[in-house]
Amino acid sequence: MSIETLRQEFPVLERVVYLNAGTDGPIPAAAARAGAEELLDEARRGRAGEHFERRRELAGELRAAYARALACDPTELALTTCTSEGLASVIEGLQLAPEEEILTSDEEHPGLLGTLGAARALRGVSVRAVALERIAEAVSERTRLVACSHVSWMSGALAPAELAQLEVPVLLDGAQGVGAVPCDVRALGCVAYAGAGQKWLCGPDGLGMLWVAPEFRERLQVSRRGYGNLLDPGAGLEASLHEDGRRFEAFALSAEALAAALAAVQTLERAGWQAVHERALALAARLVEQLGEAGRDVVARGPSTLVSFASADPIAERERLAGMDIVLRDIPGRPHLRASVGAWNDESDLQRLLAALGGRSSMADR
Repeated sequence: MSIETLRQEFPVLERVVYLNAGTDGPIPAAAARAGAEELLDEARRGRAGEHFERRRELAGELRAAYARALACDPTELALTTCTSEGLASVIEGLQLAPEEEILTSDEEHPGLLGTLGAARALRGVSVRAVALERIAEAVSERTRLVACSHVSWMSGALAPAELAQLEVPVLLDGAQGVGAVPCDVRALGCVAYAGAGQKWLCGPDGLGMLWVAPEFRERLQVSRRGYGNLLDPGAGLEASLHEDGRRFEAFALSAEALAAALAAVQTLERAGWQAVHERALALAARLVEQLGEAGRDVVARGPSTLVSFASADPIAERERLAGMDIVLRDIPGRPHLRASVGAWNDESDLQRLLAALGGRSSMADR
């Protein structure tokens, strides 16, 4: 499949300018078929021994596909239900003591902030937030973990490269990273990376992944144990955890979700990850230029697929655009709209958005 024909794999793009992969990616037709066929097969055959063997098979294939997207070994990866679950596994697993510090940024998503809030409320951990671009230099003697976005969901800014040089462990929220921009978890210098399956990997809701560096794995306590992450669940109270990354695996993932997610990521792989990343990044950069020409201020960002820009009334403008079959989102509490630009988009999508925005806007009146 060429990158030019990738667009044809997404039915929604026949009608809609879909610029919302930062929330949920568009579903490829192949993924919808794979999930439906799996569910129909369950209805015909029932769910007994073969069904559970099929789930294990699909999980192994999906784990390997996600590992290719992160440039890691599949044995280092766990399948989760979402980015937030992976983040919580790491933060809870460290079992930090009262007054020990987690350093984070002021651009974080509730998926990370929720677990940080729990660490503060339940364990007395100190949580300090600084500007994302300053986070590497803000580490103190009390800092035990740096937890922040690989790519900011608000601005599209990237975590500073200096994080890779820190002695303090770094946990990256990769919800806007994996699938969107090139990811090599070792090169990023983090000890753990949590990502989403439903965003830039275009899978169904309810899937994600967690990479933990093998040398860091034993530092994490695993308090939640069940069939999915136990090596020998039949051993009852004596059951032990998987020795590899699967010790952080979600307890249960449906065969239909696994099949759909696998078909989705394979659709992108057929186009080639390098081509997917290059096209998406180039289109996003082009949109930045066009928004500037149209009089819209763009929020400072990095080389990412997210473009946030000024709006006098973000909610009203988002709803107006949705009525024109142009889907993007607003950023809560900020006067911005955010366009998520994927390799499946093209110049016609950008032109429809710009035409709907009306050229030079009323932002001068803000």
